[in-house]
Amino acid sequence: MKPFMDEEFLLESETASRLFHTYAEKTPILDYHCHISPKEIAEDRKFDNIAQVWLGGDHYKWRFMRSCGVEEKYITGDASDHDKFVMWAKCLGKAIGNPLYHWSHLELQRYFDYHGHLCEDTAEEVWEICNKKLADPSMSAKGIIKQSGVTLICTTDDPIDDLCWHKQIREDSSFDVKVLPAWRPDKAMNIEKPDYKDYLKKLAAVSGMDEIKTWHGLRHALKTRMEFFKEQGCVISDHALEFVMYAPATEDEVEAIFLKRLNNIPLTKDDEYKFKTAFMTFVSGEYVALDWAMQLHYGCKRDNNTRMYKSLGPDTGYDCINNNTPSSQCADFLDSLEKEGKLPRTILYSLNPADNEYIGTIIGCFQDSTAVAKIQQGSAWWFNDHIKGMTDQIKSLASLGNLSGFVGMLTDSRSFLSYTRHEYFRRILCNILGDWVEKGKFPEDYKILGEIVEDISYYNAVRYFKFPLDDKK
Repeated sequence: MKPFMDEEFLLESETASRLFHTYAEKTPILDYHCHISPKEIAEDRKFDNIAQVWLGGDHYKWRFMRSCGVEEKYITGDASDHDKFVMWAKCLGKAIGNPLYHWSHLELQRYFDYHGHLCEDTAEEVWEICNKKLADPSMSAKGIIKQSGVTLICTTDDPIDDLCWHKQIREDSSFDVKVLPAWRPDKAMNIEKPDYKDYLKKLAAVSGMDEIKTWHGLRHALKTRMEFFKEQGCVISDHALEFVMYAPATEDEVEAIFLKRLNNIPLTKDDEYKFKTAFMTFVSGEYVALDWAMQLHYGCKRDNNTRMYKSLGPDTGYDCINNNTPSSQCADFLDSLEKEGKLPRTILYSLNPADNEYIGTIIGCFQDSTAVAKIQQGSAWWFNDHIKGMTDQIKSLASLGNLSGFVGMLTDSRSFLSYTRHEYFRRILCNILGDWVEKGKFPEDYKILGEIVEDISYYNAVRYFKFPLDDKK
């Protein structure tokens, strides 16, 4: 019987162990997509207790607690931090097979040097150990980032954001981790949302415009803000889409659809898709001009529990996988960009794991010599960043494309303790490669294997996004 989550956790062969401990374990972390608050980094937030850093905003944990029948007051309600933590410990003790069990214990091991297992019986012990550690100055937001081996973080930022916290972080000479904004213009694209016109007023104001009255005016505002983001170090964009759609329309049609929305005339789904196609076509061309990479996250059906959405709002644990992801439209959209010279370096992430193979074949249609793996399949994320999900994504990409050019893992998290997800991913990656070597499917050439592991873990992302970091040590 193997010990519980020891140094060889998930490493099932000597080759896997060597790859992880010699190469992956020592490689820095680059978190190119997350939802960490730049304000909390700039202010170097201190945490009073483990519940604050662990449970605040973590809808992964909230979902599991609800599945255990826990009252909402212990999840997002007014129960004390201590009582919320104890309830979480009680639930976690039964989370067998769930990645939350592994993530939580990796965090306890790496940040709090606790190597037992958290459950109802150990809750008070762990509460005391963690809170004592959190009182140490090294466990501030910046301290956690530094001790995690992180060199660069990309936050998620709306076009109307003033990015003042990024400026403050840059001016802190004692903190050498780069924190860059990532352009996330979903609110400017989602023309169907009830508050769309209110958002346009805010976008106009920060763009130096009296108002935005036309599709042409919206593009001008977006270009103005992109230039501002570029000045602040932005080199990457991100979009949350229902699916990667392709519904082409003429310029006059798009202007008419935009005018309908401003005049409160109901839009059809066809109107919505035509506008969003035009929006994505426009920004893609701008990304090429700016030399930005583009991330497309799709395949999520959001806010499914209406009653709880009205009570708690978005991002509270009520989303699910959407299987409405037509591959033909994704391919047609990329082709339309490629024909016009407007296809940026692009990463496709589908929340539906059934899409692995179709993404693997689509990306192969649009590779060229301008970048290694110019069009990428993104890492297994959200509902898929567990052993099976990561394994399936890695093996599918290897079977259909260039695994060695993969930009690797991200946290996609709001927690400062989530950097252990990179370790989790690297252990799974090394175990897969090690298994192939052990079974004679790849030679035991550690020069090649080590380079592949280090590149996927870190260096591919540095090169792909063109981050201002050293390419190699």
